[in-house]
Amino acid sequence: MVTRDLATLADPDVDIVALRGTPLPHAESKRYVLLHKPSGYVTTVSDPRGRPTVADLVRKIGARLYPVGRLDWDVEGVLLMTNDGDLTHQLLHPRYGLPRVYEAEVRGSVKPGELPRWRRGVTLEDGPATPSAVELVRPVGATTLVRLTFTEGRKHEVKRYCEALGHPVTSLRRVAFGPITLGTLPVGKSRPLTPHEVHALRAAVASAPSSLAPPARFPL
Repeated sequence: MVTRDLATLADPDVDIVALRGTPLPHAESKRYVLLHKPSGYVTTVSDPRGRPTVADLVRKIGARLYPVGRLDWDVEGVLLMTNDGDLTHQLLHPRYGLPRVYEAEVRGSVKPGELPRWRRGVTLEDGPATPSAVELVRPVGATTLVRLTFTEGRKHEVKRYCEALGHPVTSLRRVAFGPITLGTLPVGKSRPLTPHEVHALRAAVASAPSSLAPPARFPL
């Protein structure tokens, strides 16, 4: 059938749509992947300096996937990758305040009595920064492991926050992004998100900011 009516509907699973006799390619199916990003990888699909990228770790999946936001090259942890641009835009939009949970190993000893100061927030060069949750995990020799939840994706925010409090970060790992948690996924490995997890992501950005679920809790 030849049509010049732009309102004509076609079923891509059944119909072959062609322009001047040339079949149009099918739209790429949406893919959603959780990657445990290792340190030493840049969060891009290509790098002019030839450094390893997170795209290198998911090439075998067979789809061109893009990272949802960024993690510094020396930061490990949860990184979502997808070819769903609309969902990516929603997940990163500040109006939803999607929680990002980090475990930061910081220099020095952080005592329980100091936590109110950590929770009050500080003013950084680009404005106030206040975590929505702070937990003291455990001392690690001359350092302390602290879990912080932020609802923004500002550049180097966790590192700058800890530095402002006098405890520079020695290592940093993101353990949750919204409803998606790292679990036992090994460093450098990836897995497809389950339908339930994709639904949870969509539900998070469909909610009004005041009704978003609280950040994920982890056993100490």
